[in-house]
Order: sequence, then structure tokens, then C-alpha cells
Amino acid sequence: MRALVLFYSTYGHTYRLAEAVAEGASSIPGSEVVIRRVPETLPESVLQKMGAIEAQKQFSHIPECKMEELADYDAIFFGTPTRFGNMIGQMRLFLDSTGPLWAKGALVGKVGSVFTSTSTQHGGQESTILSFHITLLHHGMLIAGLPYSFTGQTRMDEITGCSPYGASTIVGGEGNRHPSENELAGARFQGKFVAEMASRLTVQR
Repeated sequence: MRALVLFYSTYGHTYRLAEAVAEGASSIPGSEVVIRRVPETLPESVLQKMGAIEAQKQFSHIPECKMEELADYDAIFFGTPTRFGNMIGQMRLFLDSTGPLWAKGALVGKVGSVFTSTSTQHGGQESTILSFHITLLHHGMLIAGLPYSFTGQTRMDEITGCSPYGASTIVGGEGNRHPSENELAGARFQGKFVAEMASRLTVQR
């Protein structure tokens, strides 16, 4: 079973979730997990003004994904920050380039799963993941989230991300909050859950 963890991250928060997802997926025997990032579309001058240049160095070693690579995997995890309750533009642009894969039905029957990050508790985590699912359904993918068997999403003793739609983290208005251990546990759980599901489907084919 081959799985791809594909992400975009501005300051590293979504990347940390991506690492945890990959860790969980890799725990399934026989799984091969690859991490890729979607291409950056903003000019360096804009990234400099955003203070993102230094932050992005932590994952600059991760290769950029080519659109045609998606067909090589049995499961694909998509990680995106939220922008106004939807996926970030860089991810949208990448997905909009997958028309040739759609025309061939190259992603039909593959498992798709989404995780995200927001600045605030109510910054659109669920709407981002749910709206992301629309694109995956058009590709004929099977959707998997984060089941309630991950009990960390029902915790009341701390502010935390994660929902049945997928793992998530809250980064704070200044972006200085890093994913909590509970949020990372949710991402690992999602990675393992989806990889296990994809492995079963791969055996049945």
C-alpha cells in the first residue's frame, strides 16, 4: 500500500500535522509513505513580507509534487491551511491542474483524507475539510476522516482541534501556537486509520 501525504504550509503548522499523519500511516505493515508539498505560487518578495521565508526552510527539503504522481498512490492525505473557511489558494491551484487525471479516472477508488489548520477555534476547520471533499468526490475517491474512536476530539479539558472530518490544529492569531500533543495524536490516528483502510482495499483488488 502506497500513501502520499501532500501538504501546503506557510509557517510550518500544517507541515507538523503532515509529519504526524505520515508517522501514523507508516505504522501499518507493508505501507510505503511519501511526503510531498504543493508548489508555492507567491513571489519571494511577498513571502518575505509575510515573514514566511525563514519558517519554510524547515520543510524546504521536501520535494514538490507533480500532478501526475497522484495516480501512483492508493491513499492520499491532503493538508491545507484555511483561508476564509476554504482551502488555501496554492492547494486550489494544484487541484485545478488535475483535470488530466480526472479525464482518465486515475484517482477513482483511491482513499482521500484531509487535515487542516486555522488561526482561531472557529476559523473554518470543518468547512475547509468538507468543501475539500467535493473535489475528491469528483475524482471518484473514497473519503475517510477521523472517527470518534479517536476520543481526543471530545476532550473538554483543553482547547483543541480535530473533528470527525479530519485532524486539525489551532495556531493562534500570531501563529505562535504549535500543534498540541492531542492534535498530533489525532493526525497520527488519522494516518493509521486511513492507511489501514487503504491496505484492505488494496488486498481486495
